[in-house]
Amino acid sequence: MTNKTSKKKPSGKSAKTAGTTESHDFQAEVSKLLHLMVHSVYSETEVFLRELISNAADACDKLRYAAITEPALLGEATDLKITVTADAETKELLVADNGIGMSHDELIENLGTIARSGTEAFVKQLTEKDTDVQQIGQFGVGFYSAFMVAGEVEVLSRRAGADEAWRWVSSGTGQFTLEPLDPADPAMPARGTLIRLRLRDDMDEYLEPGRIETIVRTYSDHIGFPIELHVVGGEDDVEPRQLNSASALWSRPKSEIKDEQYKEFYGHIGGAFDEPALTLHYKAEGRHEYTVLVFIPTKKPFNLFDPERKAKLKLYVRRVFISDDAEMLPGYLRFVRGVIDSEDMPLNISREMLQNNPMVAAIRSAVTKRILSELEKIAEKDNEAYEAFWNEFGAVLKEGLYEDMERRDQLLALARFRTTTSGDDLRGLKAYTADMKENQTAIYYVTGEDRAKAMASPQLEGFRAKGIEVLLLSDPVDSFWITSALGYDGKPFKSVTQGAADLAEIDAGDTDDAEPEADASEFGSLIAMIKQTLGEDVSDVRKSDRLTDSAACLVADAGGLDRNLEKLLAQHNPEGIPSKAPILEINPRHEMVKTLAHAAKAGGASGDLEDAARLLLDQAYILEGEPVRDPAAFAARMSRFMTRGMSADS
Repeated sequence: MTNKTSKKKPSGKSAKTAGTTESHDFQAEVSKLLHLMVHSVYSETEVFLRELISNAADACDKLRYAAITEPALLGEATDLKITVTADAETKELLVADNGIGMSHDELIENLGTIARSGTEAFVKQLTEKDTDVQQIGQFGVGFYSAFMVAGEVEVLSRRAGADEAWRWVSSGTGQFTLEPLDPADPAMPARGTLIRLRLRDDMDEYLEPGRIETIVRTYSDHIGFPIELHVVGGEDDVEPRQLNSASALWSRPKSEIKDEQYKEFYGHIGGAFDEPALTLHYKAEGRHEYTVLVFIPTKKPFNLFDPERKAKLKLYVRRVFISDDAEMLPGYLRFVRGVIDSEDMPLNISREMLQNNPMVAAIRSAVTKRILSELEKIAEKDNEAYEAFWNEFGAVLKEGLYEDMERRDQLLALARFRTTTSGDDLRGLKAYTADMKENQTAIYYVTGEDRAKAMASPQLEGFRAKGIEVLLLSDPVDSFWITSALGYDGKPFKSVTQGAADLAEIDAGDTDDAEPEADASEFGSLIAMIKQTLGEDVSDVRKSDRLTDSAACLVADAGGLDRNLEKLLAQHNPEGIPSKAPILEINPRHEMVKTLAHAAKAGGASGDLEDAARLLLDQAYILEGEPVRDPAAFAARMSRFMTRGMSADS
């Protein structure tokens, strides 16, 4: 049996003690986890048996795969199975498998450390009041759930093909011991792993055959290996019997599978207990034959934004487990969980060969297409369900807009956005383009760190005044895919913070109440003065037709980077991103701008006007949520302006 943890050595110390027994400290994270398991009370303690059986099944899968190239590993014991033994006299529960087994080093690595991404966060969650302990399998710490019911756990294991076997023992208090087993010891397994749980006094329910059978049928009926129950001692001492159907769920006809069985399998494959939002089960025939059983979760997995971005699908070949990292789906569908079982691939295909296998590429493409088609159906038939899906996984699905050119149009049709006019509702591009204003030729968008900051962008003022809908793009990936997207339905995407606003041609309705602009000659003098004062700090100064309330704003050149994208790139590589000075746009209808324009034309005090020009630029940066370039100079200019203003009033 192998536990789903890391391949990293424990961080604690180890030392030889009397004889050949070794004493090891658990890794710090394991110690914290075990303390919580032992000293907290959870209502779902039964999950421990699901986790141990799941690990045992993985061990059998791995042996069956290894035996493809090394048949001798199976020996004469070719029937792989899992055995659960309840001993009422000793109050022990045993879970055994004749799978791959573990060596000395693997016992230390698998049962002494946790180095998976997200585990530290999980340990923190366990300290919270309403933590769902059933999520433990998702975090790769399933073995440790045994300490919820056992005062001591003993693991006997012998690696397939090895001569020596080992005994691992711990009471979950911070240390474990490891010693070799005597070959003559009757407890020495021929192959595989036996886990002995010495149950606590209040956990006798897990020795009752009916309770064990209920748990196995609820959580593990889909396991493809027989799970046998042995009862020792007491009135229930009967012959061993098989508890599960022991047939791969995906290989059964859909008509014979109940919703509860699909949910049970989803919980096993995804390590989660939420309801699957979508279950997709079908058999493909033709050039390639394979069976697909995949699920889309209701809630996002804890590792959704893991840097590896790998889809967690298990690949089987004719019911033989091959790999759980074969990349059978693109990274933007990594939230999908499930199984693909091929009838055509060779059983001895290596994980390395999978990377460039044309059959894998063909299956990947077909399954991706089918999943997106199913999402399209949900979007058309059940808007509420699709919005729930998008709120959980939309930020990930949008990664495909950047990296999957072949399916970009399909993904754009699936994309949903919040806009300046939609409130909390989501809008698709089909609906957006149908509601475009007369003479509107582009799909307008604004990017920002979050929705609130995007909504507060001063560049939106003119669009809002004319009732033009603008997409609010607040996911980090938005700043990247939007730069390479050509458009939708013949309409290009256009940033409201980049280039000219082009609002003059779009019908604004009733504009009689619009403020008059500054005198043209006066405004020209102001523009010239600001350009001279700011110099290279701006690439241009110009009149704005996108502002209605603010005095000034910053925009990017039409041929440069969007303002938000430039900031994102600079955060990751401050030295390597060439930054072009922004364009400063001035609102000719703003009272302060009119006053400054009149002063510039009249030849007012140059010092006052220079301070004003600098303050306009500082104000524009502040409105974007950025710090001013020189805080000390800004404070000095502001002090001078306040002093002059108060002196004039007096």
